[in-house]
Amino acid sequence: MPYTTDKYEGMLAETITIQGHNNDVIHAYVAKPLGPGPFPGVALVLHGLGWTEWYKETARKFAHHGYVAIVPDILCRVGHGTPEDVLAKSRAAGGLPDDQVVGDMTGAGKYLRSLPYLNGKVGIIGSCSGGRHTYLAATRTKGVFDAAVDLWGGNVVTPKDRLTPAQPVSPVDYTKDLSCPILGLFGEDDANPNPAQVATIEQELKRYDKQYEFHSYKGAGHGFFYYHMGMYRQEQAMDGWNKVWTFFEKHLSARP
Repeated sequence: MPYTTDKYEGMLAETITIQGHNNDVIHAYVAKPLGPGPFPGVALVLHGLGWTEWYKETARKFAHHGYVAIVPDILCRVGHGTPEDVLAKSRAAGGLPDDQVVGDMTGAGKYLRSLPYLNGKVGIIGSCSGGRHTYLAATRTKGVFDAAVDLWGGNVVTPKDRLTPAQPVSPVDYTKDLSCPILGLFGEDDANPNPAQVATIEQELKRYDKQYEFHSYKGAGHGFFYYHMGMYRQEQAMDGWNKVWTFFEKHLSARP
């Protein structure tokens, strides 16, 4: 819905705990509009920089636009400290297991679905490694997410020599099991995913007749939404956000 100046605005944002993979208790940041709702929900998957301020600001951005947003701290089992320190510990331990992240995001989706003011629809969005995990969650779960947004997800197409015990399968190999429509936003100057890898993903989506929408931007590389970093590209980012809002409005706005 378009913004008008007569609308009531208010939100609540806080850190909570939810049940994640194997019913582990994990931290999560939640931002929700005030008011009776019902509201659609969206689960945000952390990027490769960790549980950062940018992701919490993005959760509040979603709440401003009328969504209940949740950002699970998928790194919290590693320990706590600055995002940089926690991320370094995770990398030293071999990275997060895919099964664990999918389980945590499933827990986040189920938490949203348990809320009495939800409209019955839940999306998932992630950037960088979070885009990869978004693709995994959308292909390895059913009935949890109604729409997915992959923002320049790296290693969705993973060469065999880069597979590990924690990440044993290239996400693109799960494409036949994709359970919801997906939007992908990419930069043509990105190295991971590069345009050839994006084309490979698109080929698989077409092969299995999946509902998808991909956009690649000239003059943009990795992370072009990150306004606090040199990779930010204002024009491409604003167009990309408009595509996110349009996509989620289409797939998440309907009431059950």
